[in-house]
Formats: sequence, structure tokens, C-alpha cells
Amino acid sequence: MKPFPKQAVQGVRVLVVGDVMLDRYWFGEVERISPEAPVPVVHVARREDRLGGAANVARNIVALGAQATLAGVIGQDEPGSSVRALLEQAGVADSLVTDPVHPTTLKMRVLGRQQQLLRVDFEQPPSKACIDVMHQHVDKLLSQHNVLVLSDYAKGTLAHVEYLIEKARGLKLPILVDPKGNDYAHYFGASLVTPNRLEMQQAVGVWKTEEELTARAQALREKLSLEVLLVTRSEQGMTLFTPTDRHHVEAMAHEVFDVSGAGDTVLATLAVMRGTGADWVDAMQWANRAGGIVVGKLGTSVVTAEELI
Repeated sequence: MKPFPKQAVQGVRVLVVGDVMLDRYWFGEVERISPEAPVPVVHVARREDRLGGAANVARNIVALGAQATLAGVIGQDEPGSSVRALLEQAGVADSLVTDPVHPTTLKMRVLGRQQQLLRVDFEQPPSKACIDVMHQHVDKLLSQHNVLVLSDYAKGTLAHVEYLIEKARGLKLPILVDPKGNDYAHYFGASLVTPNRLEMQQAVGVWKTEEELTARAQALREKLSLEVLLVTRSEQGMTLFTPTDRHHVEAMAHEVFDVSGAGDTVLATLAVMRGTGADWVDAMQWANRAGGIVVGKLGTSVVTAEELI
């Protein structure tokens, strides 16, 4: 693996488009069971908001030393205001559209003694009008960036992802996609798609051998006209499929504490490295290292260039 190109990273400009979320954590202590139902009573001692989804990808890009602009949709509500404030703190350029009707996607987690006890989700797809406005923002921003990242959490922001891919292809930008669902046809023409193990199984079926995985992965890569396909496989590491070869790296995590947002960190690292001109294999190796670091942290977190180095 080549040395981390810290100086080159500073010149990388990544446009992140996708489902923006707020991850809200309530930390507390559990000392008794409720007399009303057999559930623990959590005495909340601390609250914390963190950027989630596409916003977490953008935050990770900045943490690595590159520049990031975030395009997406948030609600006209308190969680949306929190997202904007956190983006400003993180140094992410904000190009969000505010939906006056639909709420900001919010994932609220309740933890007792560092263990997650409950998660409550608030979400609703953004309106078509807001998505159209977001596309107008992206049209203006694409030429100012050298990498496009599409972070799909199936919340509706990337309902017309084909439009974004076509526009970026016209400018010859690398297009990196974190996919959702079992039909990847709408990601046709992207540079890289990064399904995790479960997502890959949903897309191509369960494989029994590495040879079977390779055959199915290469068939999918060719069908979608991708440059490369990267399958992230948790404790089994990562496997990259190129037109001529298959490259695999073993997982680097010493201790897995929380996998929340690990895919965001991997995607961000791939984008930054590709933006410096690194080849896909080298980008995968750095992404694998970043993923191994972030799963040792609680909740959606970032990895800095200093930690990688």
C-alpha cells in the first residue's frame, strides 16, 4: 500500500448526494425494571446528535482532509436545524433543500451502559418538488467537484439516481455508489458500487464458494457497465472485482464495538483516495484500514487522516 497522500487529499473536492439523516443518542443508566411493563427504565444523563447517512459520508471526507459539499433534503424542523449546525461545525459545505412538509429523517437510539436498548425511526420520503430543486443544485455543483458520491439509504432522495449518474458521466467524474435494494439497474454506468455482504446476496443470490461469488459479481459488474464492484464482507474483509482480476483484503478490525456508519467511512475513504488519482486497489486498502478503525468506536463516527497514518 502506497503512503497516504495527505497533501494531494487537501485538493480533492467531493460532492455527496443522498439521504441525509440525524442520528440522535440518549445515554443513560439502567438500574431497575419498569413496574408498568417488563422493560428497563433508562435515566437519561446525556444527549448527543450526530450526522447520519449521506451527511456522515461528507463528515468523514472532511475528517480525512478533503473538501465535501452535501446535497440532499431535510425537513423544516428541529432535527433539520441540528443537521445544518453540525455540518457547519464539521466544515461541510451545505447545499441542502428544505422540505416544508416532510420531516428530517431521524434515528433516535437509547443506550444504557453503552448498550443500545432501543431505536426509534422518524422518516418520510421527500416531495418530488424538493428532489427537482436538489437536482438543480447538483447541476450547478458537479463541475466544481472531481468526485461524485451517491449515498442511497432508500429514503427517497435518490429516486431518480439515473439522472445524476448521466450528468456526472458527461463530465467524466468518478461516480461511487453505496446501494440499497435488490435491483441495481438504476445504478447503470456508475464507476463503483459498494454493496455489503447482505446487499450483495439480495442482488445476486447466496453463493457457496468464492468461485461462485466471483462469477456472479463479474456478471453484475458487466451488466451494470461498472468500472469495478466492491463487496464489503464484515469480518471477511473486502473483495474488489475489476474487468481483469479479483483482489481481496482481510478485515483489519481488532475489536468490533459498533458497526453503525462503517459503510459511510469506507465510501468516504474510497472517494477521497480516488480523487487523489489512486487506483482502485490502493483505495480499497485504505478504505479497509479506515473501516477497521471506525468499528471500534461508538455510533456513527469518523476516521481522521492522522488515525489512518
